[in-house]
Amino acid sequence: MTSIDPARAALLIMDFQGGIIARLDVAERSALVARVSELRDRARVAGAQIAYVRVALTAGEAAAVPDTNKSFSALAADSAAYDPDGPGTQVIDELAPAEGEIVVRKRRVGAFSTTDLAEQLAARGVDTLLLTGISTSGVVLSTVRDAADHDYHLVVVSDCCNDPRPAVHDVLINDVFPRQADVVTAAEVTFS
Repeated sequence: MTSIDPARAALLIMDFQGGIIARLDVAERSALVARVSELRDRARVAGAQIAYVRVALTAGEAAAVPDTNKSFSALAADSAAYDPDGPGTQVIDELAPAEGEIVVRKRRVGAFSTTDLAEQLAARGVDTLLLTGISTSGVVLSTVRDAADHDYHLVVVSDCCNDPRPAVHDVLINDVFPRQADVVTAAEVTFS
């Protein structure tokens, strides 16, 4: 069990948005969303902060992405799918933010580099992050690296992360993340 002080913690729900989660098969999606929803509900009851991170690009932001950025130049080419007001960039209904919860829009892979998330977390006294997200090799990896450099206590919730390549997910969860984060399942998280 990993005990979390909810007064100092935030659960990050990253890239659980229509256009990204639609890539998962229905059974996989349903199970993943159920685990994240249950963890989010426990975190809310305990008084932890909940923060949602979503990726979206305005037309101007999409046009400014250079070809040298392999992942985001592909997104920019399909800018309609990543329109900030479009259905593909909204947090899915099953995980909809409650009033007062943090919601940030990012323009790159990680949760911090193009948002004010760090400032919002600091204003709330947060020093511990529980990370969930799609994909493990994208937003989760990038956020672990950046957050570790900012000295957060990190907890990666392994069964609340997903990657299109299961082998890559397993390497990150078992070999890479434990060097910078505690890696636990949702059932192992307790708030006290």
